[in-house]
Amino acid sequence: MNFARSNKTKTQIKKVVWITLGWTLVAIFQFFSSYATLTIMKCDLTDLDPMIPFKGSLLTGVLAGILGGSGVVFLWEKWLRTKNYGRALFSIFISYNLIYLAVAIPSGLFFHTATLALPIYDAQVWEALVTHLLSLPQLQSYLFWLFVVIATLIILLVNDKYGPGVFQSFLLGKYFHPKKEERIFMFLDLRSSTSIAEKLGEELYFNFLKDVFKHATPGILYYKGEVYQYVGDEIVISWKTDRGTENNNCLHCFFEVQQRLEQKASYYLETYGIIPEFKAGLHYGHVMAGEIGVVKRDIAFSGDVLNTTSRIQDKCNELGVNILLSKFLVDKLTLPTNSFQAKEIGDMSLRGKEGKVMLFTV
Repeated sequence: MNFARSNKTKTQIKKVVWITLGWTLVAIFQFFSSYATLTIMKCDLTDLDPMIPFKGSLLTGVLAGILGGSGVVFLWEKWLRTKNYGRALFSIFISYNLIYLAVAIPSGLFFHTATLALPIYDAQVWEALVTHLLSLPQLQSYLFWLFVVIATLIILLVNDKYGPGVFQSFLLGKYFHPKKEERIFMFLDLRSSTSIAEKLGEELYFNFLKDVFKHATPGILYYKGEVYQYVGDEIVISWKTDRGTENNNCLHCFFEVQQRLEQKASYYLETYGIIPEFKAGLHYGHVMAGEIGVVKRDIAFSGDVLNTTSRIQDKCNELGVNILLSKFLVDKLTLPTNSFQAKEIGDMSLRGKEGKVMLFTV
């Protein structure tokens, strides 16, 4: 769990750093655009040192990135996921105004103290700052940065929609032509889902699944898993082989998800009278990966490895275990004796498969 929290923090900090870098470049572009416009219009700039507004733009970009980027990553994304859109947008708008002032005031003070050659506490500096904040150019800047913030949020939300790395693959056209990849798959299936659905009824069961997936997702992401599909009460998770075998991420992921659901046991008992539990089948092999669809495009995987993984997961109930791995995957992993111990189940026949597959549990 500590590793997961550390990974989460690193991911969030990395997002803030990238936003800060991007917004700083935007601020610099805004400076050069304005300066070029004034030059083209042949405005008298002899009394203006261009380095002063340039440094002010740098300061604006860095402050906006650190404060606004932190707001986007640590607050606004969460609000959009957990609140209805009306409340979330209102909260974002109010906090945006506060952050905007927190950026505009220091940047304005820097600019006016430099251009007026007066100390920061001088009344003229503050009068110039107030006049500047109420000016039309400042309104344009306010709307411009509001657009930048909205665009950043949309990019992050679209990235969440497709999953980490997938949106980037779409933009780069990585899977425009099908390609062969070696991947690990885990079919994570909810135990006793049919009886739970009958007990809860359709509406409550839907909310139950929504909560289970919400609480399971952080554990998947922290161990670098990619959510490939939600199929009813099942989550299909994928890793490129090197990512899945690194630190045994594909195994840690399963136990992390289980642990997170156990920590929410009191909530589930109080709300639904049931504690959710997953079973999982894991396997690896080659698949074909490529973009598919016209109206709703997606990246799809096809290959025998998916069918085999599903059949392995089907064996969990019969064998009375929560997790099963193929020998092919076990041989790929390096299992420390102090954490995971692979227990051989034996050669098993899988539904729809001619040959037997050696299975292990941990």
